Amino acid sequence: MTTASAQAGSGDAELELILDAIGPRLRRLRRDRGLTLDALAATTGISVSTLSRVESGVRRPTLDLLIPLARAHRVALDQLVAAPASGDPRVHLRPLRKERGSVLVPLTQYPGRVRVFKQVLAPREPELVTHEGYEWLYVLAGRLRLVLGERDVTLRPGEVAEFDTTEPHWFGPADANAVEILHLFGPRGDQAVVRAGPSTPAAPPPS
Repeated sequence: MTTASAQAGSGDAELELILDAIGPRLRRLRRDRGLTLDALAATTGISVSTLSRVESGVRRPTLDLLIPLARAHRVALDQLVAAPASGDPRVHLRPLRKERGSVLVPLTQYPGRVRVFKQVLAPREPELVTHEGYEWLYVLAGRLRLVLGERDVTLRPGEVAEFDTTEPHWFGPADANAVEILHLFGPRGDQAVVRAGPSTPAAPPPS
């Protein structure tokens, strides 16, 4: 066998392994998120039978199937296709530059029930949004302004906020400087074990 033929054979075998791993990865991701095949079919428009065949490996996934699945699971397409490096537990961080100078760094290599991000938020105008889910924000540096419905609070380093994202909300720098936070996002109903809120001045000792 020539070198070129050997390389082609090796590439084909590697491709087969990658494709074979997509179905189990999709099944694990769906179950981790607590979704049934019926619920995922309703979200993606892909039939239950097709989803089942892809997850079991009977049908090879194509882009027209993977793109809506990645969107439904809120993951990047390469997270569905490429397996993490074998034997290396380190997460290879890939900062994503967002609009208006903000930076998002995914800290979880494979999404489970809760996803974790490190964010550097640049100053921006408040714009309330709502969506399904539950969020926790931990301030690392700077001052974070959180608008939650009628409430407007400022958090400092070491302080935490948590809230249901179906309530109108917005968060960003409390002043003209960027703020650095840890941002945890999970399905609605998930809750953190430790709860904390913005600090309040200590009550004076009794006279």
